[in-house]
Amino acid sequence: MHEASLAGGILKLVEDAAQREGFRSVTVLRMEAGRLAGVEVRALQFALESLAPGTCLQDARFEIEEPIGQAWCLHCSQTVEIAQRGDACPVCGGYQVQPTGGTELRVLDMLVDD
Repeated sequence: MHEASLAGGILKLVEDAAQREGFRSVTVLRMEAGRLAGVEVRALQFALESLAPGTCLQDARFEIEEPIGQAWCLHCSQTVEIAQRGDACPVCGGYQVQPTGGTELRVLDMLVDD
């Protein structure tokens, strides 16, 4: 389950920000995990909740947005939506699609207490 190591990296990122910016705790942590990022959102949520006790994320609410996957079809030269990597282009049926969106995993913002 690589979501546990991802949650550890997110915790480190937030704790580094807390030290640098001088806040004590996070109330809301808003993230984005694109549908093509290879992240199981429920597992990431569980991992964050498991790591949170005793940290600045202890009482945080985690909000994880899941933007759709987008790709550029090399055959028909269109940007299309895809549900997962390896899907065919919904316009022409070709498999030469290059993901261009929905591959991100990032912290968008956080609401903090001083």
